[in-house]
Amino acid sequence: MTQKELAYVEDAIEHEKNIIKICEDLVKNMEEENLVTFMNSEIEKHNTMKQKLLSLLEVKSNE
Repeated sequence: MTQKELAYVEDAIEHEKNIIKICEDLVKNMEEENLVTFMNSEIEKHNTMKQKLLSLLEVKSNE
């Protein structure tokens, strides 16, 4: 993986962390159960993506 690609993956991980934080903050202030459920599913999607990106970095660091 080139330095440019590594930087892109690191930026993507930070982006996912930011999105997760924003969604979690929104859920704290929501009362509508359907919206809470939807936002929780979005949080899970972003957590999954973050984990995939972290795994990619781990694989590359072990090479």
